[in-house]
Amino acid sequence: MINVAVIPARGGSKRIPRKNIKLFHGKPIIAYSIEVAIKSGLFDKVIVSTDDDEIANIAKKYGAIVPFMRPDELSDDFTGSNDVIVHAIKALQNQGDKINYVGCLYPTSPLLQHQYILEAHQALIENPNKNFAFTVNKFSYPVQRAFTLESDESIVTPINPNALPKRSQDLPDVYHDAGQFYLGTANSFLSGGGGVFSDKSFPVVLPSYLVQDIDNEVDWLTAELLFEAMLKRNIIGSSL
Repeated sequence: MINVAVIPARGGSKRIPRKNIKLFHGKPIIAYSIEVAIKSGLFDKVIVSTDDDEIANIAKKYGAIVPFMRPDELSDDFTGSNDVIVHAIKALQNQGDKINYVGCLYPTSPLLQHQYILEAHQALIENPNKNFAFTVNKFSYPVQRAFTLESDESIVTPINPNALPKRSQDLPDVYHDAGQFYLGTANSFLSGGGGVFSDKSFPVVLPSYLVQDIDNEVDWLTAELLFEAMLKRNIIGSSL
């Protein structure tokens, strides 16, 4: 039985063109995910699932393998990550691999540290009733006190009016998916395992300075600033 990391990285990013291989602090951003997967020592194979030859070549340069090219029907804007992971598992099984744990690592996660992957793996070993482990981060502001604006921004509508008069410390902490990785057995991915966001999953809590979703240029700049700040404080190394 082997453990496999799958990094889904299609070529058609629109908000940030060629996002998965855009240079981040001197090297393609996907390189960080590949290197942290390798550094964890957990995975026997680090695979990049892509439909793009340039991404495939860069992935190989940084130590990943590309044993197949992702089909067009799994490379559009509407394909979910789970479909890509299931395809990768089945493709590897058809090649004869017997797979135990599978990690889905996203290609734009330059702040991810390998110890959290190992923490997730250990949590699954110690909690056999759980199917998945994934990274989460606490909202910095009480979401219970959030509100929406009308399209003309003239009307404020509280999401939970009863929470507005309460002190922040009297409201429970709320967490969100940090979007860095999901870890589970191959069978859990293939069967659905009750879904990642369920009581069948174990949350790995990340500090806020390691979490930055990258969907637009402002996000990218913020991630670079966080990365540079942590380099100066020796929290991370320039090469993972």
